[in-house]
Amino acid sequence: MKTAMNTISDSPSSSIDEFRLQAFVNRTMGDLAAGYVGVMVSIGRQLGLYEVMNGAGPLTSFEVATRAHCAERYVREWLNGQVAGCYLIYHPSSAAYELPPEQALVLADRNSPVYIAPAWEVPASMWADQAKTLEAFRSGGGVP
Repeated sequence: MKTAMNTISDSPSSSIDEFRLQAFVNRTMGDLAAGYVGVMVSIGRQLGLYEVMNGAGPLTSFEVATRAHCAERYVREWLNGQVAGCYLIYHPSSAAYELPPEQALVLADRNSPVYIAPAWEVPASMWADQAKTLEAFRSGGGVP
């Protein structure tokens, strides 16, 4: 059975540059991953998860959840996703998570010149207003 990649490259009339194709696939996968990360950053910001971790050192998922008044199971899943994205550090010996100071400046410190956590609300609003945006493209009208 041929894969999609083999089918493309085996086509006699194909002028597909496999290197450029793979580079673009990688780019789109990175963009897709960024979308997921953005949702999680937005959730973390709105729930105050970054703020309760800011400067606290390593915390267990229970401690983060308790400080943020959230359900531990969901917070644990969020924390693990943040570790996978290199937004948090995980300490296996203590089963604790830590917000490094560099990430804190970007995600938790509202007075930092590099605080951009709220910026994720813009793409979120674009998804929420997608129907309005589609209509604006069709009609030439704006999106309030």
